[in-house]
Amino acid sequence: MTDGAATGGDDSSSSGRPSPLEPFRRFAALPGDVLVLSLAMFAFSLGFQTTGRYMPVYLEALGAGSLAVGLFKSVGDLISAVFPYPGGAVSDRIGSRSALTLFGLASTLGFLVWYAAGDLQGVAVGPTSLAVVLLFAGLFLSQAWKSFGLGATFAVVKQSVEPSRLAAGFAATETFRRTAFLLGPLLAAAVLAAYAFEAGFRVLLLVAAGAGLVGTVAQHVLYDASGDSIGKSFAGVETLREDLRRLPEPLRPLLVADTLVRFANGAVYAFFSLVVVNYFGVGVTLPVVGRLPPASFLGVLLAVEMAVALVTMAPVARLSERVGLKPVVAFGFAVYAVFPALLISAPTDGVDAALPLVGAVKLSAPAVLTVLFAFSGLRFAGLPAHKALIVGPAEAGSGGRVTGAYYLLRNVVVIPSGVIGGWLYGVRPALAFGVASAVGLVGVGYFLLRGKEFEPTG
Repeated sequence: MTDGAATGGDDSSSSGRPSPLEPFRRFAALPGDVLVLSLAMFAFSLGFQTTGRYMPVYLEALGAGSLAVGLFKSVGDLISAVFPYPGGAVSDRIGSRSALTLFGLASTLGFLVWYAAGDLQGVAVGPTSLAVVLLFAGLFLSQAWKSFGLGATFAVVKQSVEPSRLAAGFAATETFRRTAFLLGPLLAAAVLAAYAFEAGFRVLLLVAAGAGLVGTVAQHVLYDASGDSIGKSFAGVETLREDLRRLPEPLRPLLVADTLVRFANGAVYAFFSLVVVNYFGVGVTLPVVGRLPPASFLGVLLAVEMAVALVTMAPVARLSERVGLKPVVAFGFAVYAVFPALLISAPTDGVDAALPLVGAVKLSAPAVLTVLFAFSGLRFAGLPAHKALIVGPAEAGSGGRVTGAYYLLRNVVVIPSGVIGGWLYGVRPALAFGVASAVGLVGVGYFLLRGKEFEPTG
């Protein structure tokens, strides 16, 4: 099951221009099996987004150090890189319907393993605790469903949207998928405002497990996969090597730059949450809602980040049709690169600012963090253009394979970034975030110098 399948393939409006609202307008009209899988995708995405960004805080609460937090990120990257291939082999052997059920149950079990870890903090296992060991074990389980397939998303959009509108087509599919990315953090913020962090996060893990179980049962009972071809074309390592050798020439500078930017982001990504919750410890008091502790405020920040992404993705995709894909992708890379340095240097006592139409104002620390996470959301604005730049140069009928090879190579190289970032963070948080921004800016500069524009050929 892929995002592409969940959108029903054709995201274009009646005028021929893909609309970011089209997936919602056509949701009720989707074929029954695709509708069921779309709901399952939403359920799992909600579970992941409710819990995933809080795992570093949970790890630290259960006694893990910064190196373990970084290692957790690297293991997650390793799983994301390698799971799709054995997933395809399993699907070949037992069929896609059974494979989807197996992966769904594994992810649901992973959430429950994470829940159980909270009761085992006092059981020593070598230099760490059984709780931390179970968090790593649960990671292999929880990521099973999430890592099942990527390339078909790109191939479906490429087949359904004319070349000059690829970025807008990807914006439509991303808007639908990322709605769960917005709701998940808001749910987390509400729960963590009512409970202390460890108790509240365990409630969220039960919610995620419940969503996963509902999604798994629904897709197993209601989904008819008799015509599904996912997992039936895995041809082995030699095919993968050939795909890597035959990556289109315009993709190579993009791949180098993308890898540098993602490596930089991966080094500190797991620590964004820790910086807000523990390093700054910033909470906020909101009208009607009342006082939000730092962990709950983090959920609000993540929701602001995703709201900005959802609002800007489609307009920026249309802008890319006018100015080209390269400037938009470069802007997204730049946001990725500078955000770590901006975040770690955010003033804890607020900052004086001059705002248009308002004049001089004093922004509090929570307001500064809100502005920064809103700015971070702009990196997603370049994502549709980025995907279009990846799949655009591919030959007809090979978009999925090109995408799979591109992402596999990038994700494999990025795997060590979490461990390196964890070590640097243990030395000094500002060092880790500063190095990350420096490496990211190198990637931006390389792309500006060597990156190539994709010219639609129809």
